[in-house]
Amino acid sequence: MRHAESAARAQQAPATDGLPQPQRRWAMLVIIMGITVAVLDGTIVNLALPGIARELQADPAHAIWVVNAYQIATLVMLLPLASLGDLVGYRRVYLCGMALFALASLVAMLADSLETLIAARALQGLGAAGLMSVNSALVRVVYPRAQLGRGMALNSVVVASASVAGPSVAAAILSVASWPWLFAFNVPLGLLVLALGARALPGQRAAAVAGERFSWVDVLLNVLMFALIFVGADRLGVRSGSGQGPAPIAWALLLAGVAVGFVYLRRQRALAMPLFPVDLLRIPVFALSMGTSVAAFCAQMLSFIALPFLLLETFGSTHVEAGLLITAWPLAIVVMAPIAGRLIGRYPDGWLGGIGLSVLALGLVLLASLPAQPGNADIVWRMALCGLGFGLFQSPNNHTIVTSPPSHRSGAASGMLGTARLTGQTLGAVLLAGIFSIWPPHAGRGPFIALGLAAACAAVAAVCSTLRTREPRTRSA
Repeated sequence: MRHAESAARAQQAPATDGLPQPQRRWAMLVIIMGITVAVLDGTIVNLALPGIARELQADPAHAIWVVNAYQIATLVMLLPLASLGDLVGYRRVYLCGMALFALASLVAMLADSLETLIAARALQGLGAAGLMSVNSALVRVVYPRAQLGRGMALNSVVVASASVAGPSVAAAILSVASWPWLFAFNVPLGLLVLALGARALPGQRAAAVAGERFSWVDVLLNVLMFALIFVGADRLGVRSGSGQGPAPIAWALLLAGVAVGFVYLRRQRALAMPLFPVDLLRIPVFALSMGTSVAAFCAQMLSFIALPFLLLETFGSTHVEAGLLITAWPLAIVVMAPIAGRLIGRYPDGWLGGIGLSVLALGLVLLASLPAQPGNADIVWRMALCGLGFGLFQSPNNHTIVTSPPSHRSGAASGMLGTARLTGQTLGAVLLAGIFSIWPPHAGRGPFIALGLAAACAAVAAVCSTLRTREPRTRSA
């Protein structure tokens, strides 16, 4: 009886007013657990790749597709599933994504070949796309408008922490167990999320809008565009730059992706409810927020991959020392994000983001100018400065992305938020691969150049964020 009453309340709760307590707390717990595993699994297997290749008797060069399959599947399906969430309800997409993620984790845990593992990781990525695509839209539904900043701040802390915690969590698991256990804990956690989510998550959807439809042709074009560009960029930045693969194939894939994108976006411009939300990109503040997000996450990825090389190979730190030093960055985000959440609504999001990204750029410049033999304190306070800046930027930026579109396009806005993050991270990884192909990291110069480029990306993001203060916001009732 209680379950039925709770489900009925979830169906009837008005999206604009948020959920009552304690249902709001339970709903946020479900959202937090789901987004944690989805983001965490993007990097958790990196440390285990050599062992996976060895145990499954696979070529190490092919083992990288254990990571790539997850990233591509997530990226190509974020927008289609976000659009589906607008049509059928965010709870359905979220819970179906969690069910598929848990099932795929079980298959990955039992995989006895690299091909099976890669297929399972692709299914995991599809499930993760279901979780990420409607994550922010659910937060918008769960929280009242007056408290939405707090909800976005909490969500930002979880995403930021999970995105950098993968190697640490993997190291802890691999120190006591083999690589299949990296996927094993997803199964009981997924079942718990499904049980709680069925009771706590709101089940309503926005009112129908003329022109709403779900086109499989658009889905196919979206998948082709992102997949071709991702694979082409990967081959160009990682393999061609290191002399491992032919550049013409990489360029051909990139050009094919651009050609598909041209056809796809022209088709989207004529639709009332486009799958790729070109209608939202016509809102200046939304478009600037997307540019801010892509540039900021590009800076973050450049930094997070370059810093271990800097600490381990240039400064001679141990793996434990390097891990502890880098931890100062996410810890600073955890400290700053709640403060940023309280500032949302009091000050313009554009100024908060611009200040935070300027602080991030300053911290990266200071890291790039470290002396030859820095002390741990010299490194820690610079890392913390970067984390404080990133924490001040992320919540206000996400708040603008989610709230500037009309409410019936919350799913599309949520999907674009995740797409911007993954696009920025992919771009950062490709740029770093190109840098390291010219200036090898063991020579000492490459990481410093990468940090300098990261600072430039953060500065560009700061400019984009500040420009938002000159643009009017478009917001629904």
